[in-house]
Amino acid sequence: MKVNAWRALGLTALLALTGAGLYAAGRVDAQQSLVTNDEVNTVQVSQGALPAVVRIDNRLRQEVLQQGDDPLEVGTGFFIKKDLIVTNYHVIKDAGSLTVTLFNGRRASVKVEGTDPGIDLALLRVSGVTAPKTLSFGNSARLIPGQKLIVIGTPLRFQNFISTGVFSVAASPRDVPRNDGLGQEIGQYFMTTASIQMGNSGGPILDSRGAVVAVADANASPSMLAPGVIGVAIPGDIVKQSIDDLEKIGVPQRGSLGVTLHDLDNLDPALRQLAGLSSSEGALVWDVPAGSAGARAGLRGSLRNSKDQLLSPLGDVIVAVDNQRVQNSFDVARLVATKRPGQVVNLKVWRNKKPVNVKVTILKRTVK
Repeated sequence: MKVNAWRALGLTALLALTGAGLYAAGRVDAQQSLVTNDEVNTVQVSQGALPAVVRIDNRLRQEVLQQGDDPLEVGTGFFIKKDLIVTNYHVIKDAGSLTVTLFNGRRASVKVEGTDPGIDLALLRVSGVTAPKTLSFGNSARLIPGQKLIVIGTPLRFQNFISTGVFSVAASPRDVPRNDGLGQEIGQYFMTTASIQMGNSGGPILDSRGAVVAVADANASPSMLAPGVIGVAIPGDIVKQSIDDLEKIGVPQRGSLGVTLHDLDNLDPALRQLAGLSSSEGALVWDVPAGSAGARAGLRGSLRNSKDQLLSPLGDVIVAVDNQRVQNSFDVARLVATKRPGQVVNLKVWRNKKPVNVKVTILKRTVK
């Protein structure tokens, strides 16, 4: 399964439609126009949330463009405060300039207030307008498979687009691999039947109470050539935690070893055999910066020559985190990320041809 994680790519001028001209957000008389209670709820929640949702236009920096690239990428965001917008990091990455369009067509400039590539999150500060409406986060841990979800966004540049579906399952990031290097600290994704397409990225996913329980991120498909049919979203609980960290401290406070890791399966099999390793599963500790959590715990990095070639003996190889076996460095990062400063993570490492247990106390991250 492939995951199409977009930076809200546009298609053609034919699809570049402004939402304000296409959508009449007039109130619906539920008794006259709607049949079921579910319809009434969907319309009430959608119309109540629409004023908080914005289209984001990212005009890319010239130096990142290749011949034939569309310089404009489009995504979605939503107000959580009168001047603060949540979106995906990949929506605003490589931006030369950023603007947002409110549900009523009014445009405004924004600047990046904070970023968290580890969970593909960004905060934008808007100037010149005040949020017509703000959205609040619910408790995503309480979602039940089959529970209705409502997605609002700008798929294929259609602003104010609403889709519905259900929460299906929480999936391991290992089962929905990304190709953009982001989201390395997401412990799990929410999978939904609600449509999430190019341009939905960064938009809110709401429950029947109108609370944000996830943020649209991508979709999954059998191959990169086929359109995604399964929506992929970031759980609202970790988004809310990150927002709190960014506002109070300026940097997310998820756990990190502070070391550089390399996947063991990229290592020469002869070197693995020399180290007494019978499996390619695990993460080799490459560099251990002084003062990092890993350094304080005594993790050992890998010796290399002037050509950056490995020397024997190898550094520590992490094979398990809190008794959970790991396949690669990504597994290590996402498992350690569940910790907070002051908490301890237990590592099982392979050192000098034997297993060793290492306890690492997570340190507070600081703004660089």
